[in-house]
Amino acid sequence: MFSSKVKDEIVSSSSDESSSGEEETSELRVHFEENGGRGVESADLYRDVSAVDTEILMRDPPSVCTDIKPSAYALPPASLTFRDLSFSLEQDGGHCSCFRGTMKDRPKKVVLAPCSGHFEPGELTAIMGPSGSGKTTLLDMLAMKKTSPYEGEVFINGRPRDVRLFRRIAAYVGQEDIMPAHWKVREAILFNATLKYCTMRSHRDDDAWVDVLLETFGLAPVQDSLIGGTEVRGISGGQRRRVSLARGVAAHASLLFCDEPTSGLSATDAELCIRALRTISKRLGVTILVVIHQPRTEVAELFDRLLLLTSFPGRMVYFGKMMDAQDYWFQLGHPVPTNVNPCDFFMDTVTPGTRQDVSKALVDAFLEYEQPLISRLVDSKMLTQGPSTADMLYLTSYKGRGGSKRHNVGFCAQFCILFRRKLRLTARNPMALALPIIVPILQGTIVGWMFQGTGAKGLDRKVMFSFCMLTMLCLAGTMGLIVLINDRILMKHEASEQLYSEGAWALATQAIDIPLALVGALLNVCIMLGFAEMQAALYNSMFLWALLLFFVYDSLFAFIAAVAADTRQAQVLASPCVSIFMLFNGFIVTQRDSPFLLKWIFAISPNAYAMQAIVIKIVEEAPEDESFQGNMLLASMGLLDDEGILETPSLSRGFLILCTMIFVLRIGQMVGLKCLNHIQR
Repeated sequence: MFSSKVKDEIVSSSSDESSSGEEETSELRVHFEENGGRGVESADLYRDVSAVDTEILMRDPPSVCTDIKPSAYALPPASLTFRDLSFSLEQDGGHCSCFRGTMKDRPKKVVLAPCSGHFEPGELTAIMGPSGSGKTTLLDMLAMKKTSPYEGEVFINGRPRDVRLFRRIAAYVGQEDIMPAHWKVREAILFNATLKYCTMRSHRDDDAWVDVLLETFGLAPVQDSLIGGTEVRGISGGQRRRVSLARGVAAHASLLFCDEPTSGLSATDAELCIRALRTISKRLGVTILVVIHQPRTEVAELFDRLLLLTSFPGRMVYFGKMMDAQDYWFQLGHPVPTNVNPCDFFMDTVTPGTRQDVSKALVDAFLEYEQPLISRLVDSKMLTQGPSTADMLYLTSYKGRGGSKRHNVGFCAQFCILFRRKLRLTARNPMALALPIIVPILQGTIVGWMFQGTGAKGLDRKVMFSFCMLTMLCLAGTMGLIVLINDRILMKHEASEQLYSEGAWALATQAIDIPLALVGALLNVCIMLGFAEMQAALYNSMFLWALLLFFVYDSLFAFIAAVAADTRQAQVLASPCVSIFMLFNGFIVTQRDSPFLLKWIFAISPNAYAMQAIVIKIVEEAPEDESFQGNMLLASMGLLDDEGILETPSLSRGFLILCTMIFVLRIGQMVGLKCLNHIQR
């Protein structure tokens, strides 16, 4: 008696969701043309909403009782089926196998017990439950965001989920609003719309689609405002939340997963967002799953389906239509009291430890009456397979970028979009210009002033000046490690949505950052050499080797930023590298004085090659009366053999080794960006 809703679903056909086309109704068209698409408040005007543009419905959502028909420009339908999804965490304990060094029989904490279900295309589903019920865990497993091992299967249109291509047809709105602080609201939404270009929605250009989303989510008044952050004043936290939701909708995905999209929003704004999601789900055929906390009655009524979990461990207590939930609780002997929000009552009954806790009885009833029928429903949906992910992509992809491609747009388009964003963000951020340019100028001025007129002084002063100049270049790159890692975190979140590739991001970032850093380094060296008043021959040699050393350390810090887990680890990795290379430069520690087991460091120390080349040039250009002092200097650095003959290192060999280091470090950076530091869930 508790499962009539599931029986109806077993005999129903999912094709009914997308069978209706876009039928024209002249009366409504005339009305909207006369009123400019505004002032549509009566439900009577929505009796045939198939004749109304999706954009009009989104700007002025109809009432909950209105049957919204699919658009002729709807996205390819994607049903979502899951079977026996479960997740457990290993706990400390058990006994240790001393021979294998592994833990056996480690106890596990069940976060989410095995659960199954099916979502039809165009359904808006609420996932609710108390803390610890596994709501976000379930959503992450369905959205293929869970990086920890879990059990169970997920199917799209009755087919196993395509791990490579799934994220091209799905969008995920997480709990965190991770966006650049100097980004504008409109730019953020347009970014996703452009990179997730959909040919089935090409009747509206990206700008027009963004205009609709801005109005729909109440962001039009702040579309030219900065996103902001902890150090940059921008829009409010609630507005940032709506920007994240609008970016997810802008992606034109057949599946949309939202983790608490209404958190931090007022009740009115929350209803506005859910109404927009309902219109999108019905009009464009998008399957939308929303984790939400106890919505008010007006918001709850907008959902088609409710998936309710209890906690410790997470288990299903209800999975069916939202409108049938009160009858279900009534039949179980727990009617919803008068003048009480049904969702509040549902949560009270499934939260362990509350006065109204009947979670055990609800779980038992679900397992006895509902679970068998849900299993039959899942099995029946598995028998009928719809279009594959690759087939869906062939219908929606740009210029035939179908199932064989990981992204909607090509590499060149990704690079151009990312380059423009990076250029705008850098131009708006004073610190992005001050760190790589202003700081090196100040440092060069101070250090150069200290060594003013060194070119006319002795060899020891020239060598000391060269050491300080190279040291300044080594340390300059450490200032940008924090910025590099913060940018990488943003990239990882966006790349996980298949917006673009790591390579396109790295290339676009380097196209802005390297020239800026290079300008700063050049100004730094030129100012110091200008103060020192070096001869032309020495000037050229110092300038070229300093420039080459800059590229080596820029590549080194980029590599460290790619592989380090956080800024603290990056500093731990960078400090020893810089210190060792600075010490093993042939001037502080010479090859002859160094221990035998450490001599190999000179072969990979970029400072050693640069310092040796500069010192040899200084001695060669020294006047005759300083030749003896020059030979003593070369001997102290281990550059003279036992007979006092100069063992001139091959400058071309040093140049080749430094260029090889740059190449290897850049390759390592790309591998690190691709394979390491993924978003852990």
